[in-house]
Amino acid sequence: MSPTTPTLPTARLRLRPFTDADAADLVALHSDATVLRYWDSPPWRDPARAEVFLATCRRVAEEGSGIRLVVAHGSDGAFLGWCGVSGWNPDFRSARLTYCLRERAWGQGYATEAARALLAWAFDTLPLNRVQAEVDTRNAASARVLEKLGFAREGTLREDCVVDGVVSDSWVYGLLRREWSP
Repeated sequence: MSPTTPTLPTARLRLRPFTDADAADLVALHSDATVLRYWDSPPWRDPARAEVFLATCRRVAEEGSGIRLVVAHGSDGAFLGWCGVSGWNPDFRSARLTYCLRERAWGQGYATEAARALLAWAFDTLPLNRVQAEVDTRNAASARVLEKLGFAREGTLREDCVVDGVVSDSWVYGLLRREWSP
């Protein structure tokens, strides 16, 4: 991946690198049980998790294995969440797409807009052939985001997550370079 983490403007958003000042917003986002009800880990109980998250963002960017960007509202800079491309595998020319947005940002097209900008950057910058995403089968809204972006549902990972004792299935989605249309 590119050693420089990009800033990506869209019509309504600004995707930018994380800073230490984002720690409180990260804690608020990742400690919200409603936001994380379909996530593959339980809500954060320790605010120090934000420091680990930010350190991981820096490390994966330095290693070139991924990027995570803040999704901020373009007009006032308000933190809405984050999205990322990670797990960059140069041998397979593949990566994974992830996003997480505050509940107040749901249903407004922000996830689709942010992911589209990040995918455009990734397909333009990297010799990607495939981007994969996984979504809990109960999360119809997230599945719709992926489908709007052109991802195809490829299968089901049965009982692949157990979070706080709750077992769930995930759908695997894939997007190939030849199918990508920004």
